[in-house]
Amino acid sequence: MRTALVIGTGLIGTSAALALAGRGVRVHLMDHDPAQARTAAARGAGTDQAPDGPVDLAIVAVPPAHVAATLAEAIRGGLARGYLDVASVKGGPRRELEALGCDLSGYLGTHPMAGRERSGPMAATADLFEGRPWVLTPTPGTDTEVLNLALELVALCRAVPVVMDADAHDRAVALVSHTPQLISSMVAARLRNADETAVRLCGQGILDVTRIAASDPRMWLDILSANPGPVAEVLAGVAADLDETVRALRALESADEDKRQGGAAGIEDVLRRGNDGRARVPGKHGAAPATYETVIVLIGDQPGELARIFADAGRAGVNIEDVRIEHATGQQSGLIQLMVEPTAAAGLVATLRDRGWAVRQ
Repeated sequence: MRTALVIGTGLIGTSAALALAGRGVRVHLMDHDPAQARTAAARGAGTDQAPDGPVDLAIVAVPPAHVAATLAEAIRGGLARGYLDVASVKGGPRRELEALGCDLSGYLGTHPMAGRERSGPMAATADLFEGRPWVLTPTPGTDTEVLNLALELVALCRAVPVVMDADAHDRAVALVSHTPQLISSMVAARLRNADETAVRLCGQGILDVTRIAASDPRMWLDILSANPGPVAEVLAGVAADLDETVRALRALESADEDKRQGGAAGIEDVLRRGNDGRARVPGKHGAAPATYETVIVLIGDQPGELARIFADAGRAGVNIEDVRIEHATGQQSGLIQLMVEPTAAAGLVATLRDRGWAVRQ
């Protein structure tokens, strides 16, 4: 791939353009808002000048509701040898393109499973897709050339290709992406009018659950409007669990011992099913989930502290598998949780204590 055209210079489009431009591809940028395309160009994502002729690959990175119309215009204009989109839903846009009478042999629907809470070209990064799944949804009619171009794009962005049926993809993202966004927003909405005293007690749990609730509502309205049926199906299952959980909690308030025991059993059931589901989430590098030992260290909120603790872990010969920081309320300090292989935990604790760290167990 020598040339590419990115139509839509938001987070995903600009990130793809940055990755391609950084690997020697001449990238042209187009957006309904020329100022946004200029911003992406200023960040090194390519040029906002139109290409002289057809490019190798056109990447449509617009909201789902506009994917089909944008692709149809690009295909009819002969802007590229191959066309793909990066929208988070796949079945609907393809059916819309078919209804518009487009030749779909040169088109491939794709979806990089990456993103951030922020949007726009200023939030884009060239490494956004590194190590992340990038779904491809070819059909028997997809040209080999466009499939190869898509695979080359994925490789240049250092993502991992995953081939799926378009409708199966939409059901999958309803479960693992779209429904979690709504549930995160619903939990965060409980905080909107909460007493200030309660909000001040927020800890890592609420931060984890509500992190994605900071996402752009307009962007998510576009996404959910394009995949409402599968999301509603998943939410219906969650609603059934919620109803049962509410009944179980009410039973725990009862003076009747049998009802309390039934309520406890209901709560334990949902918690254990949650354990089982969480255990299926892929671990590091997409491998099977691993069990790590957590070493908790008190750390000051000042420059160089993270670098110092990582350097000390390196001196101990220990690889940090994962890390989490919990900031202390009203203090210039916090707790850093270092996840390591169980066999390495004792050695890490000893080394950190020798080097003056306050390790908690």
